[in-house]
Amino acid sequence: MSEWKEFSAKTVDEAINNALVELETTRENLEYEVIEKESSGILGLFSKPAVIRASKKLTLEDIAIGFLSKVFKAMNIEASIEVAINEEENVMNIEFSGEDMGPLIGKRGATLDSLQYLTSLVVNKETDGYMKVKLDTENYRARRKETLENLAKNIAHKVKRIHRPVFLEPMNPYERRIIHSALQNDKYVETHSEGEEPYRKVVITLKPGVDTGYERREKYSYGGGRSYNRNGGGYRKKRYGDSSYKKREYNADRNVNESGTGVEDSTTEE
Repeated sequence: MSEWKEFSAKTVDEAINNALVELETTRENLEYEVIEKESSGILGLFSKPAVIRASKKLTLEDIAIGFLSKVFKAMNIEASIEVAINEEENVMNIEFSGEDMGPLIGKRGATLDSLQYLTSLVVNKETDGYMKVKLDTENYRARRKETLENLAKNIAHKVKRIHRPVFLEPMNPYERRIIHSALQNDKYVETHSEGEEPYRKVVITLKPGVDTGYERREKYSYGGGRSYNRNGGGYRKKRYGDSSYKKREYNADRNVNESGTGVEDSTTEE
């Protein structure tokens, strides 16, 4: 609720109208108290005006905009804020725009997610039920979703090829759901989550008993599983038992896609 102000006029109704104009609100969103009613006095002498104390009821939109405006000011960032509420789904969608929104997005959306969480706390403090709050800028959510869906398909292809589970980097619940949803209809792989927040991660594994066909393609591939020796000519077999042969480990630092999302294998790859 905004600050209380006093308004006076010949009548209470006129004082209320003055309050509505100055506070730029409607009667439904105005709270007021009558401090003193109008008095006509005697024979028109000693008349007194009506005095009320009024305050504007803050809507949920006002609360969200007010909170984010203070945050942006503290961060020395200029941004316009637009709020739209979907009453059927009970969702508040907040979009902000400006010249440099990078600091508000943060690394992999971490700052944006934090702002969304804090705004949700502030808004739902003033509601009886629960209002879901979604923050977005520069269409980041849609772009991130597309990146994660592409990542899921690429890792699924890798799992089918190497027949080993692949662990993705820790993600928040929203991003993990995107990965699960992207692969839920895949015939060969399945997904599950492991670990505790905030380090919980998605694991993509091959479904038990499935045949991806990679074994047959490798068996009848050119060279019959032998590698071509460019130096000496001809083919030579891979020496897996040779001590000079070194295994290569996959880790999150070396296996990073364009979005910066790392993956790592559960085992080493020969």
